[in-house]
Amino acid sequence: MVTTSEPHQHRRLAESFGVDPARYDRTRAAYPQAVIDRIVSTAPGPDFLDVGCGTGIEARQFTAAGRVVLGVEPDPRMAEFARGTGVEVEVGTFETWEPAGRAFDAVVCGTAWHWIDPVAGAAKAARVLRPGGVLAPFGHVYELPPAVAAALAAAYDRAVPDSPMRFAPGSGTSILDAYQGLYRKAADGIRAAGGFAEPTLWRHDWARAYTRDELLDLVPTSGGLTTLPPDKLAEVLTAVAAAIDELGGVITLPYATWGLTAVRE
Repeated sequence: MVTTSEPHQHRRLAESFGVDPARYDRTRAAYPQAVIDRIVSTAPGPDFLDVGCGTGIEARQFTAAGRVVLGVEPDPRMAEFARGTGVEVEVGTFETWEPAGRAFDAVVCGTAWHWIDPVAGAAKAARVLRPGGVLAPFGHVYELPPAVAAALAAAYDRAVPDSPMRFAPGSGTSILDAYQGLYRKAADGIRAAGGFAEPTLWRHDWARAYTRDELLDLVPTSGGLTTLPPDKLAEVLTAVAAAIDELGGVITLPYATWGLTAVRE
């Protein structure tokens, strides 16, 4: 999925994932323990701020790792779901959220930093982090088999030809590799904001198997599909289902979790 302009400029799309929080929480993969451990090991203390915490997927993982987590989430529907799972959440966009004098050992963000202005977000993180604290945005991306990706792209283009979002298979570059571009932009934003040591970019590869029904449950949580009318979404999913069936009904998707860490000076 790509946009024709910067993702953080599309606020309606950025705040569209709460249309079905239960589906989002059910289908979106948790983060590999190695990713959680990596971030925890870089933080000098237990106080974590989870930016764009969504339904609380990574917040619950950091809590299980012994951290004390406060979430900030712009969508009240997502925030309410996260609270129901035990996560403390305040509603607001990170750029305008008021920390009220609180300070943190880590500012983390799971698959949501691209919805935040990269310079303003980094500057806000510098403001709320204690010296030596870490800013750590990170995020998943998975790669569909070429036939499924092509079916999805063609059906989406037919359904919403004027959308700013595009599914773009067949570019010659794996989306697993291309996704690093979001984190290179994040690193540039951190450098521009100042107050941090040089960011460290990293990647963790893994895989997960999906049945036909599991994958059809996951696909509608993608940006661009969350806002489709039911009839248009059904059109897209019918095409995707046919492509999955052609491949035997069970697919193992390769995932890459990209991220970066930057220490507050």
